[in-house]
Amino acid sequence: MRIRWEIMRAGTAVVGVLLALGIAGCGSPAARTVPAVATSAPLPHPAGSGADDPGQDEHDEQEETVAGPRGSEDWRISRPAHRGELAAYTTRASGRPGTRVGLKVSTTEGGWEAAVFRIGSYAGGTGAFVWESGFRRGRLQPPARFAPHATRTVVAPWARDLTVDTSGWEPGFYVFRLETDTGWHTQVPYVVTSPSAEGTVALVAPVTTWQAYNQWGGYSLYAGADGDRRSHVVSFDRPYNGATGANDYRTAAIPVVVRAEATGAPLSYFTNVDLHTTPGALAGARGYVSMGHDEYWTTTMREVVLAARDAGTNLAFLGANTMYWRVRLEDAASGPARLVVGYRHDAHLDPAYAAGSPDATAMFREGPVPRPEHDLVGMQYECFPVDTDYVIASPRWWGFRGTGVRRGDRVHGLVGPEADRVYPDDRLPRPLQVLAHTPYSCRGVTTSSQSVYYTTRSGAGVFNAGTLRWGCAMVDRCERPLGAATARFVRTVTTTLVTGFARGPVGERHPAHDNVDDFPLPTANTVSAS
Repeated sequence: MRIRWEIMRAGTAVVGVLLALGIAGCGSPAARTVPAVATSAPLPHPAGSGADDPGQDEHDEQEETVAGPRGSEDWRISRPAHRGELAAYTTRASGRPGTRVGLKVSTTEGGWEAAVFRIGSYAGGTGAFVWESGFRRGRLQPPARFAPHATRTVVAPWARDLTVDTSGWEPGFYVFRLETDTGWHTQVPYVVTSPSAEGTVALVAPVTTWQAYNQWGGYSLYAGADGDRRSHVVSFDRPYNGATGANDYRTAAIPVVVRAEATGAPLSYFTNVDLHTTPGALAGARGYVSMGHDEYWTTTMREVVLAARDAGTNLAFLGANTMYWRVRLEDAASGPARLVVGYRHDAHLDPAYAAGSPDATAMFREGPVPRPEHDLVGMQYECFPVDTDYVIASPRWWGFRGTGVRRGDRVHGLVGPEADRVYPDDRLPRPLQVLAHTPYSCRGVTTSSQSVYYTTRSGAGVFNAGTLRWGCAMVDRCERPLGAATARFVRTVTTTLVTGFARGPVGERHPAHDNVDDFPLPTANTVSAS
C-alpha cells in the first residue's frame, strides 16, 4: 500500500497499514433461479468483513482485466468517519483532464493524507493509484451553515486545503481516499470528464440524485434536522454523508464502471451535470449508460439524452425511478451549477411554478408542463418498497445471451427497493418488448415490476432495468444477499449491453418485438407515488 504514515505524533511514530477487504458472500437462490451463465468470472469469495465499505466489487475477476496500470483495492475504506472525525469535498464534481480541483477537508485529528485512484478493471484490483498528497496537518473547519428561509440550504463554508492538478489523468471515475493519522477514513467521488463521447459508450454518473439524498448538515431534499422541514435547494459545497443503500455510488455506479471497463469497449465519462452544462456532450456517442439511481433531471438533461437517442445513440438505464423529479441547476458564489433546486411536493412554492415554466421543479409527469418520463425511458416509477424476483418474459432477447434463462425463470431478489412498470398510453414508445414481468403487492395494491427494451427509427435500442438493485447485485452488496447466480446474470447482461452498444445502433440488428398487449395493465397510476 502506498499510503503510509511517517510522522511523529505525541512523540510516537504512527504507521497506518490498511488491509484490503474481501468480497461479500452468497445468498440462497429461489426455486428455479437462473442457472450458471457463460462467463469467465469466478464465484464471489465467501462473506467477509466488508460491512463498512459497500463498494466491495469485482476484484476477484482477474481473468477479465484489460491492459493498463497495476490495480489494487487500496481505494477502499474500513473505518469510515461518521461523527466529524474526517470529512471532505471537492470544489467540482467533475472536470476535463487538466482541471485544477480544490479539496476541502475538516478533521478533529492531528493530520491526514489523501490518495486518488481511478476505478477500472486492472490486474491486481479495481483501483489504479494516480496521486497522493503527502501528510497534511489537520484542522477543524467551521460548522455547517444553514439558510433557514426560502431555500433552506446547507453548505460547508470551508477553506481550501490544497489544489489538485489533474493534467495527464485519463477520463474516468475516480475516488479520493482520505485517512487521518489515527486511522479514520472517508472517500470523495470525482469524474474526469471526456473531451468527447464520439464513438464511445458514455458512462454517466447521476450526481444530482446523490446530492438530493445527501443529508450532510442535517438537510436534504427529503428531510430536515430533528423533524424540521426539508431543503428546497441543496448544494454541492458539502461532503457526501456516506449513506449506504441504493443511492450509494460505491454499490450503484462503481460496479457498472468496473464491468464496462472489463469489456475493453471504448468508453467516455460524464456526470449528468456535464450533460446540462455542455448540451453537445453526447454528440456521436454509440451508447449512453445511466449508472444507478438517476431520479433528478433538468429539462436540458432530458433534451440532451432524447436528442442522442434520436441520432442513433443506444440508451441503458441501469436503475429505476429514473427522471422522476424535474430540478434546476443554479450557480453559486463557489462556481457554476453548484446548487440543485428541487421543491418536490412543495412545487407550488417554487417561483417558476406559478409562472408556468417548463423548468418548474415538480414531477416530470405533472404540471405546469407535464412530460411523462416513459416517452424516453420506456417505463414509469411504480412502487417503494419492493422486494421480489425478476421473472423472465422474453428469454430470446439478445441482451440475455449467455445467461441460459428460459421463460418464467426467476432471477432471485433482483427487483427492489424501487421498481418501474409500463404505462401503455399513447406516449409509450413502440415497438416495446417486456423482458421481465413480476406481479407483486405494493402496499396492498396488486401491480407488477417490469424491465423493457424498445427500438426507434434512428436505430437506437433502449434498455430499462426497472430496478435499483442492478448495480449492487453485480457485487452482491444490496440490502440483503442475492447470491452468485443473480450476480452472474446481471454481469453477463451488462457486458452484452456495453459490447453491443459499442458496435453502433443495436435496433438495426436487434429490433424490439412488441409484446406489451401480452401484459395488460391500467394506464393510470396503480400505486400513489412517494
